[in-house]
Amino acid sequence: MLHGLGKTVGLALVRHPSARAVGFTGSRVAGRALFDAAAARPDPIPVFAEMSSLNPVFVLPEALRERGAKIAEGLKNSVTLGAGQFCTKPGLVFGLQGAEFEQFQQSLAQLLKTVEPATMLHAGICDTYHQRLARVSKTGGVKLLARSDKGPDTGKTQGESVLVSTDARTFRDNPELAGEVFGPFSILISAPTIAELEEIAQNLEGQLTATVHGTPGDFQKAGKLLRRLERKAGRLILNGFPTGVEVCPAMNHGGPYPATTDVRFTSVGTAAIYRFARPVCYQDFPAALLPPALQDKNPLGIRRTVNGRPTTDAIVA
Repeated sequence: MLHGLGKTVGLALVRHPSARAVGFTGSRVAGRALFDAAAARPDPIPVFAEMSSLNPVFVLPEALRERGAKIAEGLKNSVTLGAGQFCTKPGLVFGLQGAEFEQFQQSLAQLLKTVEPATMLHAGICDTYHQRLARVSKTGGVKLLARSDKGPDTGKTQGESVLVSTDARTFRDNPELAGEVFGPFSILISAPTIAELEEIAQNLEGQLTATVHGTPGDFQKAGKLLRRLERKAGRLILNGFPTGVEVCPAMNHGGPYPATTDVRFTSVGTAAIYRFARPVCYQDFPAALLPPALQDKNPLGIRRTVNGRPTTDAIVA
């Protein structure tokens, strides 16, 4: 394990001739620097960088009417979990403008006010969080809805919970609002129609997750929204929350750029090993020269695919 500030250590590791592949979790700037360095080598190597994600949440009208308070409680927990430092934290929440979405915003705001400031990973992350909060708050058309009632301890690396709101037009006209704010922060965006939500989804960058809260009736009206989100995120969630990633065969923790640098792979789950496994084909080899996993007798007793059929049996000539 090597410790160091800045990019010196990371770039040296990526450029070292013994390095054959790279896994990275962090900012887009740092991940892209490693990716570019790996591509510029005389012998380029793959970089599997997980970099940034806003993990949009769409709350549809019927779901809002049926269980708005429950969704607000779940969102509060998801946004503030681990001081908002989960890579799957919901940073954008969309809904249709109107009295019901306004009430939902106020309910979520009241919940977030009760969350006390929490310690962030280190001083640099804490400073960047507050810098980005200040930049967002200065954007015209953005309204502060809530901030933790208790202020952060300035002697510690604490981040307070913050919630702001805006409309779809302001969000569209200010690309900086679609930048990641790493910490317990989220933006609520109201749109006039489902078609506008679909357009917003179409224009989002790549994400690790996308979530939709709805009823069967909602989903009938928003089928195009779901299809568009399929092209934008590596994991789709219905009526749940994106924080928490289970290590299991079905998990996909990846997504289109800039969520990751290679959309074909996951960084969590049993399939994550394929980032660091290189396929080799052995043709016409005698058994003595084959790896044990490929020998006809299957001395390891492992499950293999032979002629398209999974089996642990030995191969009989």
